[in-house]
Formats: sequence, C-alpha cells, structure tokens
Amino acid sequence: MYGGVNGHERYLETAVETASPARLIVMLYDGAIRFINEAAYAMQQRDYETQNTKLQRAQKILAELISSLDFDKGGEIAENLFRLYTYMYNQLVEANINDSRDRLEHVVHLLSELREAWDTIATESETQVALPAAKVSLHG
Repeated sequence: MYGGVNGHERYLETAVETASPARLIVMLYDGAIRFINEAAYAMQQRDYETQNTKLQRAQKILAELISSLDFDKGGEIAENLFRLYTYMYNQLVEANINDSRDRLEHVVHLLSELREAWDTIATESETQVALPAAKVSLHG
C-alpha cells in the first residue's frame, strides 16, 4: 500500500536507515523535544496519563543517547554529554512528579542548543560527503 500511514512510516524508516550518525542524533533530539512539548501541553490540560507517557518516551530517548556514548573515543566530550543527559533525564522525572512546566522548558532549551550544534556537525559532514560526488559528476 502506498501513501497514508504505511507510506509515512516507510519514509521515516528510510530516513533513519540512510541518516549519518550525527543526523540520527539530531533526529533523537527532535523526538525528545516533541515529546516534552506534548507532555507540557498535556500537563497544562491536566491530562496526567498523556503527560506521563510522553515524558517516559522522552526519557527513553535520553537513555538511548546515554547508552550510545563512546567514552573511549569521546573522552571529555562524552563525559560532559553523559552528565548533561543524566541531568536532563532527572529533570524530566522531577517535572513529571511535580508537574513543573519550568523544568520541561529548561530541558527543551538545553536540548535545542545541543540539537543546533549537532545539526551543524551533521550538515558539515553531509556536505563533505556530497562534494566529492559533485566534483566527479561535474568533471566526468
């Protein structure tokens, strides 16, 4: 079946399968930010079940980001990201317990800053990969 939900799901699968590691991290940040914003809206509506579900999904993304850190290759950067991801994870837990939209906004702010940095890295690496191919086709 083409189009509809199945078409959208296939598009997302293809996007994930073909993304660079840096672009995958950007996608994870996008997902976490979206879930936190949805949780904040649910919190405002006093829809505690949705709030909890959305925050748990954001926490799972942070747990995935934590588990993907390579401390051997990443050194101090990996250690700093570990501390930051752990801090944000704990902030989400506290926000859920105390219905704190301020904590959610704080985590979204931190994630947005990290997302911007990773997006720059991803774009630069994608450009570097595309340049040799462009040179070949221009001179070929």
